Parts: sequence; C-alpha cells; structure tokens
Amino acid sequence: MKNNIKYIFGTFLATVAVLAVVFLSCNAKIDRGSANTAFAQTESSGKPNVAVSKDSLSIIEALQDVNRSVSSGVLPSVVEIDVTETKTRPSNPFGDIPYFFFGTPRGNEGDSNRREYKESGLGSGVIIRKSGKTYYVLTNNHVAGTATEIEIKLNDGRKFEGKLVGKDERMDIALVSFESKDNDIPLAALGDSDTVHTGDICFAMGAPLGYAQSVTQGIVSALGRSGGAIGNINDFIQTDAAINQGNSGGPLINIYGEVIGINTWIATGSGGNVGLGFSIPINNVKRAIDEFISEGKVTYGWIGVSLTELEKDFKESLGVGNEEGAFAAQVFMESPAAKAGMQAGDYVIEIDGRKVKSVDQLVRDVANLRVGQVSKFKVIRGGKKVDISIKIEERKTEISSNDSKLWPGLIAVPLTADVRKQLKIDAKAEGVAVVNVIPKTPAAALRIQEGDVITAVNGVKVTTLAEFYAALDITKAKGINFDVWNEGGTITTGTWKF
Repeated sequence: MKNNIKYIFGTFLATVAVLAVVFLSCNAKIDRGSANTAFAQTESSGKPNVAVSKDSLSIIEALQDVNRSVSSGVLPSVVEIDVTETKTRPSNPFGDIPYFFFGTPRGNEGDSNRREYKESGLGSGVIIRKSGKTYYVLTNNHVAGTATEIEIKLNDGRKFEGKLVGKDERMDIALVSFESKDNDIPLAALGDSDTVHTGDICFAMGAPLGYAQSVTQGIVSALGRSGGAIGNINDFIQTDAAINQGNSGGPLINIYGEVIGINTWIATGSGGNVGLGFSIPINNVKRAIDEFISEGKVTYGWIGVSLTELEKDFKESLGVGNEEGAFAAQVFMESPAAKAGMQAGDYVIEIDGRKVKSVDQLVRDVANLRVGQVSKFKVIRGGKKVDISIKIEERKTEISSNDSKLWPGLIAVPLTADVRKQLKIDAKAEGVAVVNVIPKTPAAALRIQEGDVITAVNGVKVTTLAEFYAALDITKAKGINFDVWNEGGTITTGTWKF
C-alpha cells in the first residue's frame, strides 16, 4: 500500500512538473525574475565578437545601413488601422430551434428580432497623399471597407478618427482619410511595380498581430500570381518577407524606399506565415486612388463577354494552335462586344496591340480601359485573324451579373474519349458535348441540357468546336436551332429568334 501511495504521489509530482514546463513554454508573458528564464549578456564593446575581415564587415554594414535607412524613412508613413464593424444576429440564441418548443409561440422574425453587436479588428495602411488638412491612407477593402468606426494610429502613437473615402471589393483596396493640422506627417513615395523583378529585395511593413511598426525583409519570389482563386482580379507580387494577420493593407517596399505593393493575403495551412505572401502591385491601384477621391468608387471598363481558359484538346478542336489568348465562350446580348460584332467562340489574342496571355490579364486590361474610348481587339475566328473595334462602356453589376443575357447560354466541349466516357455518349454520336447550361438563357429556353450532344446548328452538321461556333454566327441568321443527339436519335429544337 505504501509503495502504491509513493508511486501515485511520484506520478502526481511528475505530472505537475510537466504541466509547469508546458505553461512556461506557452505563456507569452515571461517573468523576467523567474529562475526558469535565462538572459544573454547585454553589455557590448562595440567591436565584433568574432573574427570578420574589414572588407566583409563593411559590406554587411552597408546592407545594414540600407535596412536602417529604408525602415526609418518609410515607417513614419505606415499606420495601424483599428476598425469596428456593427453586425446583427438573431435575438433567438438557439438559431433555428422554434420558440414554441419552449412554450413561446414563434412570431415573424424581422428586424425587431435581431440585435446589433460590435466586432473589432485591425490592419495596416500607408499614407500616400495630402490635400490641405486631409491625409489619405491606402489599405485593403477587407480591412476598412465595411467598418462603421475607423481609427488611424501613427507610428508616434497619435490617433485620429478615420473616414472611408472609397472602396472596391473587386480589387480589394480602400482609401481612408483623417484630418490633421500637422503639415509634417510623412507621405510614402509610390514606386513603379512594372519595374519589379523576381529576386528583388523587398520589405513588408505593418502591424502583424497588432505588433505595430514591424518590418520584415525578403525577396520578390514571383510575379503575376493570379488572384482568381480569392475572387480578386489582381496579378499579385509574391514575396517570402514575413506577412501575417494584421499586415493586410501595409506596404511592400523596395530598396529605394518606394511602395511597390499593398500586402493583401497569404497562402498558409497554419494561419501564420510560411513564406507565401502576396501584394497588390501598386500600379494596379494608382488610377483608383484618384477615382476614390473624385468619385468615391472605381469605374471599370466593360465589353460584355464571358471568358475562359482553354485546354490543349479545346485549342485543337477550335483550330487556334498554340496561340496564347482568352476564349470568349459567350457574349452578352446587346453588349459593346455584341454591337461591335464579336462572336461567341472568338479567341482573343490582342488588345490595343498588346498580346493577351491569359484570361486574368485580359480581364484586368479591359477593366482599366476608359469608358467611351474605342479599343482594338484581335481575335481568331474560323482559323483567321479578325480585327474588332469596341467602344468601352462602364461595368455595372446589375448588367454584368445578369447571366440571362448570355449567348448562347451553354458551354460546349469537344467529344474526346474522356468526355464520351464521363457522359456515357455512344461512339456513333458526332458533334460537341454540352457540359453547362445557364438558366434563363436562349439555350435553357430551347431545352438544351447538360450531357446533350449537338450535332447540327441550323441544319449544318458540326463535329468540332470550330464548326460549332462558326455556325453560331448571328450576323448570318435571324434565328438559331440545334439538332441534338438523344438515345440513338436526333431531336431538332425550336428556333431562338433575334
């Protein structure tokens, strides 16, 4: 019994010891007087403690001088942005559980049955302009775009009430302002992100996790990273400079102390920095700054096409070879593109003399066009290059999001062996397969369904994408109908009239 008691007591002491170690390792506030904390010697002679040649040391000191100069020169223009959002939630704490379950009849849950609460957050920003007593701070939309209260905190500790000037969700940028009679608050200089190269040294500044005025150094890891996956049209600068939560909206700086990007997001599996940070190139937002101040919003150009990337099999079936470009799978009816003669099935390879390398690039280029200007597009249609001049209109969400205006309202793919297998299509069928039908469009009205094989358009047999889109030429017909292969037979749809 005594041995058992000793064993239990010994185990208890060991457990307490382990818990003490875990607590000390997890606690961020370490007691400097604790016997468990060791400190390095703080005295310094001002001389190297290791053998370093003067030539080598001078090089390192020169690099250190650059770091110091960039940090001291730019940090005064970097701010912490503290925001408060007012949100609402149901007053019923049990969500969807009916009140009558507890003996109270459930009434009509409207605004009166919701209550407001406030949620705090923080991000970073950079002062980039001054007009009279007004200072303008550039940051991310996801930092300040929905805030009901904004506080700007300078590096010297002063705080100012902030005001939202303009925001844009599509590019994830926002501009806020604050008022001050102090004429000496430093402004950051905007650089030229088009001159940035992979391998360039850069600095990320901001308030990661609330640690304001932090500076991390790294290099530009890559350029032109797509933001499509996060619903963003930017071509991001990738960097391994440490970026964490709270860095959003802070500047990415080059060795000349110029802003080349706005830190926006990180790729991470842990929630913390793993060396994959992404910044919006500053050239993407320069025009937006002026538009925010003058209009309170960003105005985008619009031509009215639905674009998609093409795989190798698609390119072969469309007859565009290895050309880089963006495929106009559908065209908005009555859009600038439709009025100018652009057709569904056109493969866009140039815009105003610039090569189109991807869908994302073309989307950005069109967005940056001025409303009212006429731009020249070069497309491949039926194996031939065609020039189309389109007058740019303003992109309005209520129009650009109205998919019922898309022509033809379906996505067609070539009948490859894999497609036949996936859709269980008979080997005898020839044509193009339908993999998507957009509701309320002409294709939907004609009862086209996913998995259908279109064998003819207006009675003209089609076996490739090139033939299919050539037959869809709406300038040569007043109406369109389809022959659809179904269970070994063919059905002709009604006719969609223009």
